[in-house]
Amino acid sequence: MQQCKTKKSTANFLILCLLTLSLVISSMGQTNREAGKKKAAKRIGIGAAIGGAAGGLMGGRKGALIGAGVGAGGGAAYHVHKKRQYRKRHRH
Repeated sequence: MQQCKTKKSTANFLILCLLTLSLVISSMGQTNREAGKKKAAKRIGIGAAIGGAAGGLMGGRKGALIGAGVGAGGGAAYHVHKKRQYRKRHRH
């Protein structure tokens, strides 16, 4: 029982850290508004971290790996969407 409480408190702490980190990173602005490599890495990394945390809570180590992969894929898809949206609005 003690081990279960420790795992839950550790998981909650990690989730809180990830949420705080994602808010800090998202508040940092870039001078260049075009989606570049840094922005892509940030979006994919945040997706992987959130997916890994959620997968870890549900399925342990294997779930964390699967969740991180799915989250990274989702982050990449989101980046492609935002990049296309930017190019569509800012045509020259």
